[in-house]
Amino acid sequence: MVAVSSSKARETVTGGLRKARIASVALLAIALAACSSTKDDEDFATNDTPAEVLFNEGLSLRNEGRLSDARLKFQEVDKLHPYSEYSRKSLINLAYLNYSLGKFPEAITAAKRFTTLYPGSEDSAYALYIIGQSYHKQIPDVTRDQEMTQRALAAYGELLQRFPDSEYATDAAAKVRAAQDQLAGKEMEVGRYYLKRNHQIAAINRFKVVVTNYQTTRHIEEALFRLTESYYALGVVNEAQTAAAVLGHNFPDSQWYKDAFSLLKTGGYSPSEDSGSWISRAFNSVSL
Repeated sequence: MVAVSSSKARETVTGGLRKARIASVALLAIALAACSSTKDDEDFATNDTPAEVLFNEGLSLRNEGRLSDARLKFQEVDKLHPYSEYSRKSLINLAYLNYSLGKFPEAITAAKRFTTLYPGSEDSAYALYIIGQSYHKQIPDVTRDQEMTQRALAAYGELLQRFPDSEYATDAAAKVRAAQDQLAGKEMEVGRYYLKRNHQIAAINRFKVVVTNYQTTRHIEEALFRLTESYYALGVVNEAQTAAAVLGHNFPDSQWYKDAFSLLKTGGYSPSEDSGSWISRAFNSVSL
């Protein structure tokens, strides 16, 4: 049998009491939180304020610039009166307020709910616009992943398809062009990365995306030159000549064309279009 000193025994008892007190405090905190939560739930459940009153309070708060308070008021309408006309109006206001407060994921969620619940509403165009704008605000620079750019492009595209005559269509079309330019820029960045490391095939695949999908962006001239450069380095002269010819035909005054012409000239070649090339087919399918 091992003897335990009185000092050790006191430490054991003290430690046990301390743990017991901590546990009691924790249980008390949980109980108080539960009571508070229950009280909040009860208050919410017994709130019989008419939807119209809550909605108008939300409008007043919004007009006063108290956007966070207005947001909470519209949330209350949405939860307490989900099937009322004021719930529909509150939901589009929630999308707007979340966007205005920089809460872009929440704005997207509210706007998507609106377009799902009220697809025929005259405010659906605005909801789609908020979705596009919320994604657009999150677009990173071209060195990073472009998922948000893709999502913005899809939202604006849906807006233009469903509501081509809406008041948001002009700005949406401009944002589509900006998003396409961003995506083309990303392809160019990766293509140049591969080209610098003499991975011509990988580089060509990136420049091909620009020529095929983003011909109306500011990157198209450089993409055609880079194709000339890449194919020439591989010894695929006919494709290099075609890329240069298409570049010269569409952008005769471009410095990129002058550079492509000079590059071919070093080997005794000149731009010459092969109508069977994928480059020719890509440009014949889209009018610049």
